[in-house]
Amino acid sequence: MVLVPLLRSAGVRLALSYALVFGASALVLMVALWWSTLNLLDAQADAAIRADALGLYEQWQSGGPHALLTTIESRVAGNVDDDALYLVLDPAGRRIAGNLENWPPEVSRKEVMYEMPLVRNGVRNLARLYRYDLPAGYSLLVGRDIESRAALRTLLAQTLAWALLLIGILSVGGAWVVQRLFSRMLSHVSATAAAISAGDLSRRVRLSGRGDEFDQLALTINDMLDRITRLMDGVREVSNAIAHDLRTPITRARARLEDAADHASNPSDLRVAIERAVADLDAVTAVFQALLRISEIEAGARRSAFVATDATPLLADLAELYGAVAEEKGVHLEVHLGGELRIRGDRELIQQAVANLLDNAVKFSPPGGTIRLDGEMAADGLRISVTDQGPGIPADDVSRATDRFYRGETARHTPGFGLGLTLVRAVAQLHGGALLLEDARPGLRAVLVVPSAVELQKAA
Repeated sequence: MVLVPLLRSAGVRLALSYALVFGASALVLMVALWWSTLNLLDAQADAAIRADALGLYEQWQSGGPHALLTTIESRVAGNVDDDALYLVLDPAGRRIAGNLENWPPEVSRKEVMYEMPLVRNGVRNLARLYRYDLPAGYSLLVGRDIESRAALRTLLAQTLAWALLLIGILSVGGAWVVQRLFSRMLSHVSATAAAISAGDLSRRVRLSGRGDEFDQLALTINDMLDRITRLMDGVREVSNAIAHDLRTPITRARARLEDAADHASNPSDLRVAIERAVADLDAVTAVFQALLRISEIEAGARRSAFVATDATPLLADLAELYGAVAEEKGVHLEVHLGGELRIRGDRELIQQAVANLLDNAVKFSPPGGTIRLDGEMAADGLRISVTDQGPGIPADDVSRATDRFYRGETARHTPGFGLGLTLVRAVAQLHGGALLLEDARPGLRAVLVVPSAVELQKAA
């Protein structure tokens, strides 16, 4: 069937839904209008008939049959529209007044409104009639010729039928417009997705500029594509960095083993070569372990180890350890800790992050320089800062300093693989904090911000 493929289209289904809702709403509105108009016309006629009958009854009570007959003759004579109907029968059933010749046999019950065809003056019309029994056996029939109202009802029904036809045309036209708009918007998304799938990561969904829901969707998709592009670039950079940085120790290990195999004259030389090769391979293993640890931290797998703790002893132990390391290099380490530093987090990861910052500070500080370790509670939580007097990081490189394997010009000739600050940033993000890199003039100030236990409870 032709309809089955069409109904598989979301645009067609949306257009049909729009047409059905619009058509059903219009139909309900038209029926309600038609029904209320007819009820209003009938209610007006019934009210006039009852009021007329009540007035005639009052005339009967005030002046008897003579007053009633005089009033009916007056009303018939003054009825310009010739739509008022009257008939009075005496106790014997003879006509004594009114403009109707015969009493319709269908009108048998009193105070009941009848609607029926009625022949008057040789013309068949529609009438509404009301029977009222008078004292002394007299009967009164009051009614209205509603043929004009019937014509109005017919005209109204025809008008509503034409209106429904027009509404049907508008529904189909509106559905077509909705389907075209929907298909056009989705075509942009589909074309962009196809281009991305073909390898063109530069394509983006086009915006209409109206700021509507489709533009919001397009912005979301474009942001997602930008993030995918950045991730792909990051993967390429990491792959290149791994290939470049790990090639040297692996090549060196291979060369030492080949040299030992060819030239080692005794077991001692061979052992030395093997130990050096093992050291090079251990460095490669350490890089992969660091990468796996960073991935584990970024995935949030260590949140289960969060506990409330005081960071003061942790920082004091690190200061004691790296104070000795700094002293061997001729660098002085100053420590300033502001009392109890309560946080909630992974003690081991925070310790490793601060150790990385201190290791970088010692590595890049010149002999005779000073390193400062500060820990204090601030409005945003615990701020652990490590300040050195080394070359620092150029302003253009700050945004890339925490990328995997990134090493600036000042770090090209120092040991390392460019993963230290990456791990510190991952630890900060795991704890809901941040890593700030500031110019200490001279040197670098690295600030690790970790929300306090109180701040985490407020956020929860």
